[in-house]
Amino acid sequence: MTIHTCSPVSAQPRRIVRWLLGSLRNVRARDTDWDGVRLHVVTGKGGTGKTTVAAALALALAADGRKVLLVEVEGRQGIAQVFDLPPLPYEERKIAVAPGGGDVYALAIDPEEAMLDYLEMFYGMRRAGKALTKMGVVDFATTIAPGFRDVLVTGKTSEAVRRKGKDGRRIYDAVVLDAPPTGRITRFLNVTTEVAELARMGPIKNHADLVNGVVASPETAVHFVTLLEEMPVQETLDGLDELRAAGLPPGGIFTNMVRESLLPASVLDDVGKDRFDPAELALGLKASGLADGSSDAAAVAEALAEEIAEHAHRTELERRERLSLAKAGRPRYELPLLADGVDLAGLYELAESIHTQGAA
Repeated sequence: MTIHTCSPVSAQPRRIVRWLLGSLRNVRARDTDWDGVRLHVVTGKGGTGKTTVAAALALALAADGRKVLLVEVEGRQGIAQVFDLPPLPYEERKIAVAPGGGDVYALAIDPEEAMLDYLEMFYGMRRAGKALTKMGVVDFATTIAPGFRDVLVTGKTSEAVRRKGKDGRRIYDAVVLDAPPTGRITRFLNVTTEVAELARMGPIKNHADLVNGVVASPETAVHFVTLLEEMPVQETLDGLDELRAAGLPPGGIFTNMVRESLLPASVLDDVGKDRFDPAELALGLKASGLADGSSDAAAVAEALAEEIAEHAHRTELERRERLSLAKAGRPRYELPLLADGVDLAGLYELAESIHTQGAA
């Protein structure tokens, strides 16, 4: 598959204005690689920008008047930080506007509150659940059985995917889940399968089946965020293998913080084949007036040669990692390293890149 690349960009507010004016209004809702997907699970190794990519994906999916819920489950308030908001409560709250009037809502799932929802939904015991919470029973249960916590948060997420309004239509066009890191994503998503095998009948079995009906369906895609570095790429490939083995639906690969090559391919090739001559560079510096005298030109050329060699080495490593990712056989998207860092304007830049590449 041909991948799409973007150059590093500055966070310019006018880009947000252009987006909000609806520059993508005429793009059909289903012109994407993920036709029919309603739950987008985003995972990645720590430090790859997983939460940032999840937020940008939510903005891109909400374009053209759609309504998207962005969910986090790790208690880090990462969504609030990315959107520069106060800590989010346990309620679905509108946090951003996308082009064409689309809305992004956010929910920071709290396991205790999710437990109360669970008790009310299946047992009609919300008041009793509050009493259990005050006694510390819920916190105790989620501490001694971490998988139980995962059951609660995946259950709340899948409920948001299934929820319908009075008109029978889904409340949200899509849900984006900022999920746990790659190393535990398969167990996190597959925990309800284990619960269903243990509970042969009753509300717990019903709850597990409802969650599995969403998580393991074609309406779900598990996307991986990576960098063009050996460890994140290897974790991505391992994570994809684990997903497939568990029968869970793999999504795309988002390569984040991609830097454009600063040198032409011919120079990189010369460096790689040890044909780059610093003396020739020194002559050029002296002739152009960028260095005074032969000794000064030689010193500058030597320093530049080291930088060029380092850049060429990094570029070659990134090329190899791209090839490794290509072998995974999944749709791939490249997101630029933002020159001014990730702020709200930067999120809209990334969302535009995601949309342009067909991921939303």
